[in-house]
Amino acid sequence: MTATESFPALGTTALVCVVDPSRLDDAVAMLHAELDEVDAACSRFRDDSELMRLNRAGGGTHRIGPRLADAIGVALEAARATNGIVDPTIATALRATGYDTSFADISANGPRVGRVAFAGVPGWEMVTLDPETSTVQLPPGVELDLGATAKALAADRAARRIHDATGTDVLVSLGGDIAVAGAPDDGWPVLIADDHRAAVDGPGPVVSVDAGGLATSSTTVRRWTIGDEEYHHLIDPRTGSSARSPWRTVSVVAASCVTANVASSAAIILGGDAPAWLAEQGLPARLVAHDGACTYVAGWPEDAQ
Repeated sequence: MTATESFPALGTTALVCVVDPSRLDDAVAMLHAELDEVDAACSRFRDDSELMRLNRAGGGTHRIGPRLADAIGVALEAARATNGIVDPTIATALRATGYDTSFADISANGPRVGRVAFAGVPGWEMVTLDPETSTVQLPPGVELDLGATAKALAADRAARRIHDATGTDVLVSLGGDIAVAGAPDDGWPVLIADDHRAAVDGPGPVVSVDAGGLATSSTTVRRWTIGDEEYHHLIDPRTGSSARSPWRTVSVVAASCVTANVASSAAIILGGDAPAWLAEQGLPARLVAHDGACTYVAGWPEDAQ
């Protein structure tokens, strides 16, 4: 028997599910603590976050807290692993394409920019992080966005934190970025959907996850229109604009939620090259084209439809 609780967080929905119902309150408290930490350190939508203070500094070398240093280190490793396809220096490009406020605000009021002025992506190699001194160096004009990794990192950290403290098997989901630490005998059943807000008993394939993480990246939800063009939050660093991809949704299973989310984001940006790239990485994946046709990679169960 499991117990579950969900609540709004980080502009999305946070969910925790534990095998031992008596530890649910503890798990919820620890998840709240983890999310408070990541929000204060890494949010691009809080003027008082440590990341925003760093971006406003206009370059230079700055001492940062351990949580932000950890998150930047993970983001730089993601960029290295994807040859720059998932790049944390896209912040200016995101703003230029209209994602300059929270998506809830964009949904309610529309984008604040009236036209798109594309901004180049400086490139992750321009960022120097020294984990030993907890300092980061940015050239003038380079700003960071950690959206591709920070939420997934929080899911991984929360799952480990809860499992280590309580001993119960746990699943943590942050807007569809899922991390597990321990699992029931038959694994955690996870519905795969374009929108993380879909009902858990809604239509769609269900897969069983017993370790690591699962992430789904999609261009169907975080979309907005400027003029006659549609944009979304997944920026292609090669163009500085929203990726023009044949895939509307990509789901990936990996050893961690961070790895899964980086791979699913990279797959949408890579477009037609994504299946071969995922196969080379040995990452099971389900890619859904705009017409609904599915491509399966590296052992993703095709009968889970």
